[in-house]
Amino acid sequence: MIRRSERGQAGGMEVLPFGLLIFVGGALLLVNIWGVVDTKFAADAAAREAARWVVESAGLETTPAAVRDGATAVAQATMADHGKRRPVEVTVTPADAAFVRCERISVVVETSVPAIRLPFLGGYGTPFEVRATHAELVDPTRSGVGGEATCIQ
Repeated sequence: MIRRSERGQAGGMEVLPFGLLIFVGGALLLVNIWGVVDTKFAADAAAREAARWVVESAGLETTPAAVRDGATAVAQATMADHGKRRPVEVTVTPADAAFVRCERISVVVETSVPAIRLPFLGGYGTPFEVRATHAELVDPTRSGVGGEATCIQ
């Protein structure tokens, strides 16, 4: 029987759990970062669609509350289409949203993403706030809209 020495042994089995812990922690971090980026893409699309809906509703008899509610519904539906079920907060500016030619309408969509999301367990930690803004002009050549088309050159 040949006896071998332990000379040259640098580390043993005690290092493997720490390596696994670092691997799992790093994987969770990357997945959560991607979740924030993916939610930002969805919020951008929601802001764009909500602003488009507000601008195209010009000429209809709408109140500022109805415009805000409609934009919120469109933004929530767009977020759901992207697989995001968290509630959104939508702000339409200007608040009175006068539908006249060349009026710039801006829509801000805000939502949150959990800091750490674990499958089957939900999210933990202080959530990241995600905000997207999109602005559109009321069509200057559209019929049925008041005002003068000053933005056409």
